[in-house]
Amino acid sequence: MRRVVITGIGALTPIGNTAVEYKNGLLAGESGAIRITKFDPSLFKTTFACEVKDFNPEDFMHRRDARRVDPFSQYALVVAEEAIVQSGLDIEAVDKDRAGVIWGSGIGGFKTIENEVEDAAVRVGPPKYNPFLIPKLISDIAPGHISIKYGFRGINYTCVSACASASHAIGNAFDAIRLGRQDIMITGGSEAAVTKAGVGGFSSMKALSERNDNPKKASRPFDADRDGFVLGEGAGALVLEDLEHAQKRGATIFAEIVGSGMTADAHHITAPHPEGLGARNVMKLALSDAGLNPEDVDYINVHGTSTPLGDIAEIKAIKAVFGEKAYDLNISSTKSMTGHLLGAAGAVECIAGIIAIQEQMIPPTINHETHDPEIDSKLNLTLNKAQKRKVDVVLSNTFGFGGHNSCIAIKRFMD
Repeated sequence: MRRVVITGIGALTPIGNTAVEYKNGLLAGESGAIRITKFDPSLFKTTFACEVKDFNPEDFMHRRDARRVDPFSQYALVVAEEAIVQSGLDIEAVDKDRAGVIWGSGIGGFKTIENEVEDAAVRVGPPKYNPFLIPKLISDIAPGHISIKYGFRGINYTCVSACASASHAIGNAFDAIRLGRQDIMITGGSEAAVTKAGVGGFSSMKALSERNDNPKKASRPFDADRDGFVLGEGAGALVLEDLEHAQKRGATIFAEIVGSGMTADAHHITAPHPEGLGARNVMKLALSDAGLNPEDVDYINVHGTSTPLGDIAEIKAIKAVFGEKAYDLNISSTKSMTGHLLGAAGAVECIAGIIAIQEQMIPPTINHETHDPEIDSKLNLTLNKAQKRKVDVVLSNTFGFGGHNSCIAIKRFMD
């Protein structure tokens, strides 16, 4: 099978609007949490989120087009462009039939749905809907926009698996190239769920942190006082390429994807398996797919949402897979800084793993203050400050409601 390398990345996150800004925010341990500005949050139990900041779609597209595209697709177009420009691809020279897009989004056009429902509730007279309602809200429209913009006629679809969506998309794009079906894939994920319905829905589940007095300290994976996740938004994109194709055109190679795993908990619609069974199996599958042993891994970017049950289950899974090797790993949750980007999480966290390899630096788990006795204190959770170390192999875990689990194995490129 063919080798698959990463030749471009793009990021739009609560701690940086480009891949470089995101890297700087990660390694500095910045929090992107603020009081919500997109609507009046005062009626909700949670009044904060990790919003994308200083983003104006009209800086990237015509005003008319911006009105016809939901924010989650706007985000997708922006990060795809950054990744493609960074990759140095000559779009005119690309074989368009051998280039595709596989994207991830857990919810799709949430803001579009919310706006139409609110308008319909107060409208007098016959029902009237925006003619762009359906093409704005459907989750598959983001890769459609990307393929239309660049003329890519290869594989094109969206993965929808809640918070595992982008990671599943990356794994499927990886397969498309290594099996010889495509030469180039644009992949990643985007989400724009910081809306009234998004905050209200997750709040009613008691899934969100309610630390309104100090939002920047709210996302605290592994801490004894964690009380739920912080909702985030944004997008991440990767250009994946067949190694020979990339080398032939003299591309810069950031890292190599070497394996992926996908499993189900088959346990509960929202809660993880208490022993982390699905998480355990997905890491084993990713390692096997990559031809790696547990001792080869240096860093795991964990799902680590800052929920009471989820963090413990994932740590149990890591200890079960890695045994004594678990104490030699660096483990961190970058959601402590970005919040939880839902369907986009797997993309921005895969990029965090690439950054760790590029910089030989592990991004931290911030906001840790109190040890949780149910979490092994001997593990290196990279608490509060980035750590320098040799990084050759990274695992990126993402898990979604419905029991969906995905893991991507990334390796430092060596010709």
